[in-house]
This record gives sequence, C-alpha cells and structure tokens, in this order.
Amino acid sequence: MNATRVQRQRRVVLALLAAAVLPARAQGFDHGHGAWDALLQRHVRLINEGRASQVDYAGFAQDRAALKRYLDALSMVTPSQYAGWNKARQFAFLANAYNAFTVEKILTRYPKLKSIRDFGNVFGNPWKDRFFTLLGKPEHLDGIEHETLRAPGAFDDPRVHVAVNCASIGCPMLLNRALVADRLDAQLDDLMLRFLSDRTRNRYNPQTKSLELSRIFDWYGKDFEKGHRGFGSVADVGARYADVLADAPADRAALRAKSIPLMFLEYDWTLNDLRRSR
Repeated sequence: MNATRVQRQRRVVLALLAAAVLPARAQGFDHGHGAWDALLQRHVRLINEGRASQVDYAGFAQDRAALKRYLDALSMVTPSQYAGWNKARQFAFLANAYNAFTVEKILTRYPKLKSIRDFGNVFGNPWKDRFFTLLGKPEHLDGIEHETLRAPGAFDDPRVHVAVNCASIGCPMLLNRALVADRLDAQLDDLMLRFLSDRTRNRYNPQTKSLELSRIFDWYGKDFEKGHRGFGSVADVGARYADVLADAPADRAALRAKSIPLMFLEYDWTLNDLRRSR
C-alpha cells in the first residue's frame, strides 16, 4: 500500500471520527424537536377532555439531564443558521424554546414555589432574567415572546398567545407534543380551539349575557386587531369560536353578530402542576 493511499484512508477515518463527535450545530438542528417531544409526551397530562393540561414537574426533574441536552441543542443554534430557516421553523424553534426554558426555570425552585411569580418582579423576574443563551446571546423569556415572536413584521400571528406557556393554570395549555414546522398551522389552530373551548377560561355567560374571555385578550388585544390570521378585533374571537363558547343557538348567533358585551376573567397564576391535583 503506497503512502498516498494510506494518507487518503487516514483522512477518511479522521473525517468519520469528526462526524461522530460534531456538535448539533454542525450536524444540523432537529426540526422535529424529538427530544422535547418525548419529554412532553412523558410529563404533560391532558385534562378537561383535552382543553387544558397539567405538567409533571417532578417527572421533568427526574429527566433533567435529557431536558438539559435539548436546551443545549437550542443554545448551539447560531444566528446564521436561524436566519436560513423558513418562518414556520423559526416560530416552532422559538415557541418550543420558550416553553422548555420555562420548565427549566420552574425546576430551579421546584417544589418550593406555588406560582412562577414567586421568583419576584425585580430580582429573579422569570421573564426578564437572562438565564439562558439563545441565538448567540444571553436571552430572557420576554426576549423570545415580546421582542421576537411578537415583533412587528416578524410573524404577525396572534396565535402566539396559545403557543407559549407561562407555567400557570390561567395560561393556554402546554401541549403534550412539540410544535413542528410542517404541522404548525394545524397545531396553532388546534390550540386556539382547545383554549376557547375551556369554559373555565373562556365562555359566554347566559346570566350576565356577556362574553367572558381570558385576561390574555385584554393584555394583548391589539394583537387581534391587526387583521392577521383573519382577526380584526377581540370580538372576532368570540364570533369565530361561538359554537364552543355558548350552547344556545341564539347566544351563538349574538356572538357571531358581535353584539355581546365583553368582560375579562381573573387570571390564575397558580402553577400548572400535576402534583397539586393529586
């Protein structure tokens, strides 16, 4: 065997070894979010006929190493990689990152907290604390949601409010599957339907003859007034989901006609913990 052939074989072997140890950044990010999907299937339980969910944080704590590997994979994605993805992949990446890092934040104090707000409003604020790295910089949860997902012209999708989960009972449910680009529209539509179907958080009240919606539609009502995804007002939400918000045909018709007074329900910041329900 001549020296040239030996050198060529050595280069092949070195290339194979390098490929085996390359970080996720070089090999390509898993847009199926398989690691996160597996964790969600194990540790999120659907309740109320699938309209809400509870999170098994104790189970996540036992799977903390697997969660950390997924978080590390998120953090290794570079800005140039992200910029090369289509909008659906970017949205799924950001929303899954928000939800996964929120779980991690809870685990830093679990079980010694009753609400995500127990972290505080100034020091330790769970939404403003830059406790992780994303796209090459220290980042916080507000940076994902308000500065990126909700940034004007970025995605222009009010369904972002059912995609991200704030670890609270009042929040739209954490789905027991990862968001993925090739099913993203269907998943977001499904999450909107589940949320609006949950009478504990959104409902028509036949006694007061008013539409009672989650406080989310008060805080972020402007996101539903911009004409994106067919919404031009919060009243449009009531009209679109009239069949699940009300029972009587006349009440549904009134919701579709947008002639119902609107009220907002108190928000429940209690931790959405499966353990507390046992």
